[in-house]
Amino acid sequence: MVITMSTYPPASDARCRVAFLGPRGTFTEQALREFVSAGHVPTQAETVEAAAPGVALKMVRDNHAEFACVALESSVDGPVAQTEDALVTGDRLQIYHEVIVPVAFTIMVRPGTKPEDVRTITTHPVAEAQVRQWIAKHLPNAQFVPASSNGAAAQMVAEEDADAAAAPERAREIHGLEALAQYVADVPGAHTRFVLVGKPAAPTPRTGNDRTGVAFILENQPSSLLDALTQLSARGVDMSRISSRPLRGVWNAPGTSENGLPMSGHYVFHVGLVGHIEDAAVAEALAGLQRVARHVRYLGSWPASEDVKNRHQGSAPPDFAESAAWVDRLKNGKD
Repeated sequence: MVITMSTYPPASDARCRVAFLGPRGTFTEQALREFVSAGHVPTQAETVEAAAPGVALKMVRDNHAEFACVALESSVDGPVAQTEDALVTGDRLQIYHEVIVPVAFTIMVRPGTKPEDVRTITTHPVAEAQVRQWIAKHLPNAQFVPASSNGAAAQMVAEEDADAAAAPERAREIHGLEALAQYVADVPGAHTRFVLVGKPAAPTPRTGNDRTGVAFILENQPSSLLDALTQLSARGVDMSRISSRPLRGVWNAPGTSENGLPMSGHYVFHVGLVGHIEDAAVAEALAGLQRVARHVRYLGSWPASEDVKNRHQGSAPPDFAESAAWVDRLKNGKD
């Protein structure tokens, strides 16, 4: 499928392919279904299972998929490291939409299995952090076995590679398992933010309730992080999140060699901003950040999930229209 920058992302094109963390029955698949319901992905789009978020994003880079649906942030376990690493390793990709999925698990077993029979329990490591207390209380003798996804965990139980799994209810239905417990979550109201990622193009249009993602590398010198964050605070731009990761692999940045610039030993900072690149304050902050950082990667601007209204929204960026108009009048000798 050929995609032009004027038509990307191809939300109306039923031929597009979307990669997601499989197999079926993951929260990622649930997020993908919500993207379809919202009209961001065609109803007839082909969905392709991937073994990890990085694999899904690589499929987009390699033109094997138009989109990837990946988890970005857990309200319990924080940023999803695999996604953050993959977003800054290789050619730039861009986020176009997000959805927040409530997270509660079904503890599932093969028919006839009793709690005292459970010796191993499996789920994705991020999910394990969200049910750890429940497991310690109700299945104290169960050994944790990591799975590549929650859907894969349910499949492991069905195939007798584990005794129990913590996974979405849909995975239980898919694999014909029984529930030992439902709606399990150590933290009430837990949720995960999923994003729809594609090749770079014009950002999703500004709505007035938006988020912008950016990642950057700093020189290893005193106050470099302070100088970078000052570019935001001086313009009244609020952060919705910040994290850091050791950079692995190659950062393909403009002006580097053909194979990119190896950045081993450096840290990359991931920052979520409240606002859109079309907001003057955000645009100025990004420009300032580009001046003080060694490398900056723009990850996109997109509408905040409607569910954000019930959570921390942050402060909207200030409106620079009046001050910009004043400067324009000065330039024209009218004030």
